[in-house]
Amino acid sequence: MFPHAGGSASSFRAYSAALSPRFRVLCVQYPGRQDRVRDALVDDVRELARGVAADLARLDDRPPAFFGHSMGAVIAFEAARLLQEATGRGPARLFASGRAAPARPARSTAPLVHLMSDADLTAHLRQSTATDPRVAADADLLKSILPPLRSDYRAVETYHCPPGRRIACPVTVLVGDQDPLVPLENAAAWSEHTSAHCELLTFPGGDHFYLLPSHDRVIEVIIDRLGRAPAPAAADGNGRSTRHVQP
Repeated sequence: MFPHAGGSASSFRAYSAALSPRFRVLCVQYPGRQDRVRDALVDDVRELARGVAADLARLDDRPPAFFGHSMGAVIAFEAARLLQEATGRGPARLFASGRAAPARPARSTAPLVHLMSDADLTAHLRQSTATDPRVAADADLLKSILPPLRSDYRAVETYHCPPGRRIACPVTVLVGDQDPLVPLENAAAWSEHTSAHCELLTFPGGDHFYLLPSHDRVIEVIIDRLGRAPAPAAADGNGRSTRHVQP
């Protein structure tokens, strides 16, 4: 599981607890936070993906499934591509959550978050629905969070993916239908980045962090998709299809 910008492995604590009775759950810990606080920050999406892909390539195991939220979705995509190149097989499925397709921009923000002043970046963090109110009220803790947060935003805001770059596994796209950062047409464009089946699931009333209130339904989707055989792609000339589903 690949966290969002500013997130950590513990961001998926509740999801890991719910899924671990059925699956072996591994949560990516980006450098410069929590138990990796002494590791140098990495502000490049492909470099972050490269480390994950290298670790997974050494595992002699069943193909993993990737779940990435927001920034984590494009890191998961790049890790899937690198793993596919290195081993000849990528993940069994990619769950791309809360993120426009790699070659499509998220809805723009001005100024770019990674160029904000510390004061503006702190205000941005406090406004996020994913920020624990206790964190927002702790000035010292906020100050310690700013460097990895800025590094993550620099990584995702400078990321560029050429149109047509693809992976071979099915893709399930999940997005809140009220997400101000991810227009639905840009979420649907994930179909351009897989040679397999692609589906778009929208969560009514959900914003960018729909994962919090929709926890149980997302868990059901993950369990269901990993328990079924891959759906055949539609014959559209490119072997791709997109289904719009309200879970």
